[in-house]
Amino acid sequence: MRVLVLDTIHGGADLAAALRDAGHEADEVDVYRGKTGISLEEALVRTYDLVTAPVHLDPDHLLLRRHGPAVSHHEAVKWVLDERLPHPFIEITGARGKTTTAHALAALLPGPGILHTSTGTYRYPERERLWKRSITPASLIAAVREAERIGGWLVAEESLGVTGAGDVAVLTSPEDYPVAAGKKHAITEKCRLLSRARRIVLPDGIDLPGGVMADEVVSFEGRVCRYAGFGVAGTFTNPLCTLAGYRTPLALAAATACLLGIDPSPLGRFSALPGRMAARWEGGLLILDNANSGTNAATTIEAARYARELAGGAPLTLVIGEEARAICEGFSTEDIRRTVTAVGPTATVYVGEGQAATTLEAGLDAARRITPAGAIVLAVKTWR
Repeated sequence: MRVLVLDTIHGGADLAAALRDAGHEADEVDVYRGKTGISLEEALVRTYDLVTAPVHLDPDHLLLRRHGPAVSHHEAVKWVLDERLPHPFIEITGARGKTTTAHALAALLPGPGILHTSTGTYRYPERERLWKRSITPASLIAAVREAERIGGWLVAEESLGVTGAGDVAVLTSPEDYPVAAGKKHAITEKCRLLSRARRIVLPDGIDLPGGVMADEVVSFEGRVCRYAGFGVAGTFTNPLCTLAGYRTPLALAAATACLLGIDPSPLGRFSALPGRMAARWEGGLLILDNANSGTNAATTIEAARYARELAGGAPLTLVIGEEARAICEGFSTEDIRRTVTAVGPTATVYVGEGQAATTLEAGLDAARRITPAGAIVLAVKTWR
């Protein structure tokens, strides 16, 4: 089959290579930069049996108008994977909470396996990092092959949808935003792809036919999580259950585990991930790390509340801002001002261009100097 693969930046080059390995002819086009693959002009005059494009590509792109309609990269990856799949294979997508949900599920699955996330791809039970790449659909191919090689499970984050090749697909959040030059909705595309999965686990706010609603299996009361479904029932206790940013991932992981016949009680020992409400003590000083690419006003206010709870209401220093505007969705000066007012810290260290501290580490060092005891909350928007 002769296939045209659009967008080499977001996994298209890997997908085209996999198609060629499978015996197909594949041309790829770098639709944004025009630096790799064949040119747009060349692709326009050739003929193809199939065209594949990421869901976020403008549907009115010249090549889609000439050769479309296209199948998504997610669907093409499923086709490439065929039936050579690890088990259990859990796919996770959503606007937020993917990484935490993935790590929580990996902590529950027995034996060898592969955890594929935006923080890296790891081999379990050693938790050895194998590589760090994107979570585009095509990046899943290498993770699947490695999981298959070691005879283990796979838990995988994917951006903007799932392939539907897994045993279970999990949606972590109902948030929506425009994609494809504003002509599509992200949540619509995710739900379209999720609907093709064998089994689906869903958060509150989204309903799909045949989907398992996590809140029908799992409930919380303070630090206690109760679960009952699919022949599995019990409780676990974890202080993370009091945090909004962890309740949904823990609920989704617990519900998915129940669906697979696995007891989620070990989640009582699950600890916060670096940059996602992770707490550590340095003598009499608590450091609450909530510096990540998704840091915003809501997560900062929640982090400060949690730090005060852990530190018994001791003086709190807030380290807040963003590193060199490295994140597309920034942390605006006005949002930062409102957040500081809402938190009401004893002291504040600002991080960013034109500030005394330009990096997260410099901000933490400055906070240590003015906070001999109490709590420091790190709320800097940054890639980790």
